[in-house]
Amino acid sequence: MYEVPIPRYALVNRQFPNQDLDYLVEEEDFVEVHGNRFWKPFVEKPVDGDDHSIMIYYPSSAGGGMKELFRKIGNRSSKFHPEVRRVRREGSYIYEEFMPTGGTDVKVYTVGPEYAHAEARKSPVVDGVVMRNPDGKEVRYPVLLTPAEKQIAREVCLAFSQGVCGFDLLRCEGRSYVCDVNGWSFVKNSHKYYDDAACVLRKMFLDAIAPHISSAIPPTLPWMVNEPVQPSEGLTHQSRSIIGASGQSEELRCVIAIIRHGDRTPKQKVKLKVTEEKLLNLMLQYNGGRPRAETKLKSAVQLQDLLDATRTLVRRNRPGRGSDSEAEEFEHAEKLRQVKAVLEEGGHFSGIYRKVQLKPLKWVKVSKENGEEVERPTEALMVLKYGGVLTHAGRKQAEELGRYFRYHMYPGEGTGLLRLHSTYRHDLKIYSSDEGRVQMSAAAFAKGLLDLEGELTPILVSLVSKDSSMLDGLENASIEIKEAKVKLNEIITSGAKADQNSKAPEKPWMVDGAGVTSNASELLPKLFELTKKVTEQVRLLAKDEDEELAERSSFDVVTPYDQAKALGKTNIDANQIAAGLPCGNEGFLLMFARWRKLERDLYNERKGRYDITQIPDVYDSCKYDLLHNAHLNLEGLDELFKVAQLLADGVIPNEYGINPRQKLAIGSKIARRLLGKILIDLRNTREEAINVAELKTNQSSNSVVSSHGKDDANQHYKAHSKIDNTRRASFTSDKSMDQEDDDDGEIKYRLDPKYANVKTPRRHVRTRLYFTSESHIHSLMNVLRYCNLDESLQGEPSLFKNIALERLYRTKELDYMSYIVLRLFENTEVALEDPKRFRLEMTFSRGADLSPLEKRNDSEAASFHQEHTLPIMGPERLQEVGSCLTLEMMEKMIRPFAMPAEDFPPSIPHGFSGYFSKSAAVLERLANLWPFHKHGNNTNNGNKVEKPKEHRQPLQEYY
Repeated sequence: MYEVPIPRYALVNRQFPNQDLDYLVEEEDFVEVHGNRFWKPFVEKPVDGDDHSIMIYYPSSAGGGMKELFRKIGNRSSKFHPEVRRVRREGSYIYEEFMPTGGTDVKVYTVGPEYAHAEARKSPVVDGVVMRNPDGKEVRYPVLLTPAEKQIAREVCLAFSQGVCGFDLLRCEGRSYVCDVNGWSFVKNSHKYYDDAACVLRKMFLDAIAPHISSAIPPTLPWMVNEPVQPSEGLTHQSRSIIGASGQSEELRCVIAIIRHGDRTPKQKVKLKVTEEKLLNLMLQYNGGRPRAETKLKSAVQLQDLLDATRTLVRRNRPGRGSDSEAEEFEHAEKLRQVKAVLEEGGHFSGIYRKVQLKPLKWVKVSKENGEEVERPTEALMVLKYGGVLTHAGRKQAEELGRYFRYHMYPGEGTGLLRLHSTYRHDLKIYSSDEGRVQMSAAAFAKGLLDLEGELTPILVSLVSKDSSMLDGLENASIEIKEAKVKLNEIITSGAKADQNSKAPEKPWMVDGAGVTSNASELLPKLFELTKKVTEQVRLLAKDEDEELAERSSFDVVTPYDQAKALGKTNIDANQIAAGLPCGNEGFLLMFARWRKLERDLYNERKGRYDITQIPDVYDSCKYDLLHNAHLNLEGLDELFKVAQLLADGVIPNEYGINPRQKLAIGSKIARRLLGKILIDLRNTREEAINVAELKTNQSSNSVVSSHGKDDANQHYKAHSKIDNTRRASFTSDKSMDQEDDDDGEIKYRLDPKYANVKTPRRHVRTRLYFTSESHIHSLMNVLRYCNLDESLQGEPSLFKNIALERLYRTKELDYMSYIVLRLFENTEVALEDPKRFRLEMTFSRGADLSPLEKRNDSEAASFHQEHTLPIMGPERLQEVGSCLTLEMMEKMIRPFAMPAEDFPPSIPHGFSGYFSKSAAVLERLANLWPFHKHGNNTNNGNKVEKPKEHRQPLQEYY
């Protein structure tokens, strides 16, 4: 008998409402009960089993708020409350860890311990909208249970001594957990379930009164023998095949997309040295009192403390600008006001982007009352990072792109993709980097793709997995990128590019600094002068705003920093724009700080030196203000944008390498993990497709053996042995990272093909979506187009033809919501061992790569000014029509630059932001939650199954 570990939970028991409990501690992102800490997201359930008001509380990093689950009312089963962040105090509750389930849960119905019927439905956690069929009943689909789940069903049935029993399963990262047992429950609308129940009852009666004839009775009802299953017309698909390059029928097997985040505010940074006691004490408060330790302030509570301290300091009399020391004090006070303005800033999508670092610079030794000497900091460097916030336009772009994918990336599906997803035939996983704008873009995209409703926070927590190691950062190639920028600076400032372009090369993308305009050095002074002109206009606007703020009494009530409200705003504030204020509540003071920093960083007047790395930032700010602040009518902004764009078109593509070989080296270092994961995705898809094909072949070969003898079967066996050897040699690891199959050979988490009421129950599409930043998009694209230049692949042709390389050369920027899509098709009319059975199609989009100055018709212009949103460019081919890129060739070309499958850690993924589990011990406990006994008979959907084998830990897909 195995020990049964119980998931972490805690009980809060109140004798009367609002009773203070000394064992309950609540902070911003967790509750602690008797020392047992539960990080958000966590679940709060009433102790009273008849009270179905269940709450889920979300972390501030995902936007905060609470989702209330309740019994279905009309077409709703939950409601999101973005303003609620505190747990209930009027009763007794159980607290549990939240388990992300990918947006579905499973209802299981037993008839005795040897039978279980299972149906999947959309989880109320995602958007709370109940899917109903034309008869008004909730849409559910029969699904296959795994052997482990069948054992769970048996044990629940026996433990509760309830022959006819219903319970709910949560499938979380490869494991299944019982979250509710309903007792006497029946399937609402399934003739098959009742026929199966009749068979089970008949056998029970015969076993009791006539065991000698029980085994001779057929397991199915007499009228069900050889009766074909008729699919329901309301749930069928139209043709899903497309005509491929060979003119033969193909099936879509996999969609992999790498997508950049949506429109954002410009990223900003403020640096200042602080000596004020209030700020130094705050640093010590949050670093454990260590005088030399750095402190990071990120949570709403920490930022509120910083805001309170900064408000006090800003109220002091402001110095003049006479002497150098007074000028320095003025600049210091100005930066403090900027910090205050940033922390008070509301209306953007997220306050989680505001983070502050405090690093001690100087110390002194002071004596305590007992005579002991200790160190105390006297000066620290404060670095405030803010901006980079997903705008209302960015959210709209992501949702619209999700809808576009729904209708256009799945041939013949249309709205049928939703049915494909809900019936466990769509294997969808969404990954995001650590940046908030990327996570929110992923959630908004998922909302559009799956036609969800409501706020993004529940969608984000339920459907998006964060993987910073795979999708974040440039650290792996920081040295090479720095070298590329130094060389690029020489090319631009020296005018060396002009001499190279005396005669246009046949392949211009092979030249060092390709894309740099020939008069770049002449444009730099013009760029600087125009930047100064815009900055001065914003300064005057900020001066008026600053004077208005100075006239306020120091006792005026200022609304405290409220992160939930800051996260909740998603639409343009029309009143703000009508009043002549910046869009998004940025404020003129922060807008001026943004432009003044660009002016100072672009050109060092003392050294007489330009910094070309600032060109993309100037371009970003120009485009942002032309898109969101055109109503401010800043003179010269449009001209500045044109100059900045000319320069940025040469700088941005070359920041990741000034020539193809350098681009390949940098790209492979940045995107190594992502490339390895993409190969795993493609390999797993192929394995699954071949397994299905082999299953069909084996079924047909059985009839061949019966009519033609064993020789044909031996031929068939040899053919499959050849296929197996080919597959083993095709990748670095022979184990699938998904491990969809378990010991009994049943496919996990799949639609029941016998009773699915759809025409193609075995059809299965894998979708993997990776949301990341510009650096990963450029890096991945550079590896794809230049991989053949590697020494190990000399002589191999490029994955792209010259026409595609020319198109990419003309594409200067992969803008917001740009994407690369790889779609894998299977030609079922080709032999299994033929390399052409699996074909890859690659497309890309430049994203919202349109100029805000571009002329539009009246309707487009009105939409542009009202929505502040640029449309996303459609996909472009990276291969010629009729070409065939085999999966075998793709693997050969990409493998040298990808992380091998065996190097991926065999870890169990956790929920959003790491809050699902905070320690390895908890992970292990969750992984081993249910016992898997060696004994016991189970059936699924009326079919007897063998006794489960000893459970083998599957190798989880990495995240």
